[in-house]
Amino acid sequence: MGILAVSLQSGSSGNCIYVEAGGAKLLFDAGIPGIRAEERLRAIGRDIRDVDALVISHEHSDHVLYAGVYHRKYGLPVYFSPATLDASLKRLPLGRFGHVNLFMVGSVLKFKGAEVRTVPTSHDAEDGAAFVITEGQKGKRLGILTDLGHAFEGLPELAATLDAVILESNFDPEMLRRGSYPAPLKKRIQGPRGHLSNMEAAKLLSCCSGLEWACLAHLSQNNNRPELALKTHRAVNPALPLYIAGRHAPSRILKV
Repeated sequence: MGILAVSLQSGSSGNCIYVEAGGAKLLFDAGIPGIRAEERLRAIGRDIRDVDALVISHEHSDHVLYAGVYHRKYGLPVYFSPATLDASLKRLPLGRFGHVNLFMVGSVLKFKGAEVRTVPTSHDAEDGAAFVITEGQKGKRLGILTDLGHAFEGLPELAATLDAVILESNFDPEMLRRGSYPAPLKKRIQGPRGHLSNMEAAKLLSCCSGLEWACLAHLSQNNNRPELALKTHRAVNPALPLYIAGRHAPSRILKV
């Protein structure tokens, strides 16, 4: 069967990724309004109410702000780590939740015929997670690797096991250096708890000889450009098919 993925939106203005694997329909993060997610799923022939689980990566608003809406309006089961749930409820107006499913980052979640490995990251969140979705135990493997902080120990080895990846390629260092952001924010973005640059992401992908494609995600609006990200990646990995997860529109349907 394989895995199907669509980035419904990506970037600091909101993140949400739809994945089908092993008969399971999953959403990762809820940083865009529910009606927008509903409409974008409808455009590809999917009903948001059929989603089996909403899995939250961390408590930053562009990833979790509308989780309560997805849960209350559409009845989606929602999955948080305890620390992420606590930080989200303290910092954001998420509203009430009914039952919340809790997981420890580093554990494996199972949904029908899909497994979701939760991977600790070094991003500046309480308990951030990246994800590896596997169809069954030995099927295709898709990585959702965003908000990583840096290419931490074990990440290249993990990436090398993937068949496809949605990977952050957040900023161009020269654009960031010349930009108007205050110095502390520039330091945070390019520091060990911030984001990967285009070149850092490209070097990570160079470790992955088995990839069928990579989708570049979480591009900065002010410190990057899609064409610049693609140019940087193609210089390092010229044979790898590349796609962009848009800031204001969904990606194409990607299959592996």
